[in-house]
Amino acid sequence: MATKSEMGNTGMALVAAVIAGALVYFVTLETIWAVAAAVIAGYLFLGVRIVRPTHRVLIEFLGKYQKYGGPGLYWIIPGIQKLYAVNITEKLVNADRQEIITSDNLNALVDAQIYFKVKDSEEDVKASQYNVFNYEEQIVSLARTTLRNIIGGMTLKTANSERNTINLNLAEALTHETGAWGIEIVRSELKEIQPPDDVQETMNKVVKALNEKTAAIDFATATETNADGQRRAAIKAAEGVRQATILEAQGKAEAIRLVNEAARQYFQGTAITLRQLEVAENSLRSNTKIIVPGGQSVVNVIGGLLGVEPGNTGTDSGPNPVKSLWMPGGK
Repeated sequence: MATKSEMGNTGMALVAAVIAGALVYFVTLETIWAVAAAVIAGYLFLGVRIVRPTHRVLIEFLGKYQKYGGPGLYWIIPGIQKLYAVNITEKLVNADRQEIITSDNLNALVDAQIYFKVKDSEEDVKASQYNVFNYEEQIVSLARTTLRNIIGGMTLKTANSERNTINLNLAEALTHETGAWGIEIVRSELKEIQPPDDVQETMNKVVKALNEKTAAIDFATATETNADGQRRAAIKAAEGVRQATILEAQGKAEAIRLVNEAARQYFQGTAITLRQLEVAENSLRSNTKIIVPGGQSVVNVIGGLLGVEPGNTGTDSGPNPVKSLWMPGGK
C-alpha cells in the first residue's frame, strides 16, 4: 500500500493550495476566487503520484481494477481512482523465536529468517494484493508452523547436523503454500537451534570426547606409519648389504675361475718343470750340498734339478763312484 506516498501528496496539495489561493487573492483581491483557486490547485496536486523503479503500480477506478503500470509520474482522480504501489524488491522477515519439542522429547529454541519478493509481472502483482490479505504476516505465521512440523519430527542432534536440509524443506514448503500469492521465496535461513543448558553441556562433553578420540587415533596412525617406514628402511639397508656381499663373493669366484683357466691354459704339462725350477732356485740360494751319484756328471745332476732332460755328457763308462759337489759357500 502507498500510505506514505499519499501522506506526501496531501502535504504537497496543501502547499499548492495555499500558494494558488495567495496568488489569486493578490491579483483579484477577491476571497471567493482565492478559495476556489486554492481548492482546484489542491485537488489537482492531490492526484499526483511519483512511482520509483522499485515499485509496480495497480490503479483502481471506483473500486475496480483498471490498469497496471511501472515506475514514473501518474495523475489520478482523487476520490474516484486509487493507486497502489507494490514493492518488488527482496524483503526479509523473521520467524520469531519459538520453542519446539523434538522427537526425543527435548525442548529447543528455534529462530529463522525468510527472504522473499513479489514477482514483477502484472498477474503476480495483482495476486499479491487480491489473493492474500497481508503476505508478510502470513509468511511469518506459515514459516513458524512449518518449522514446528519439520523439527518436531527430528531428534535434536539430527536437527543441529542437518540445518541445510531444514532450510531446503522450509523453502520448498513455503514456495508450495505461497504459489497463488505472486510471491517468490528466495531462500530461508535457520538462524539457531538452541537446546536447554544441561543438554548443551552434555553435547559439548560428547563433542570433546569425540575430538580427543579422533586425535588419539590420528596419533596412533602416524606412529604406526613412522614405524612402518623405519622398518622398510631397515629392510632396504639389509637388502643392500646382502646384495653387496653377494656381488663381492661373485667377483672373487670369477677371479679364481679366471686364474684357474689361465693356469690350465698356459701351464698345463709344465707344473713339474716349474716345481723343479723352484727347487733348484731355492737350493742355489741357500748353498745346499748336492750329492752326485756315481756314473753321473755334475752337469746332468744340476740339469736334472733345473728340469733339463739328462743326456750323454762324457765318455765315462761303467759305474762311477759317488762324488760330492759343494756349492759356493757350502760346508
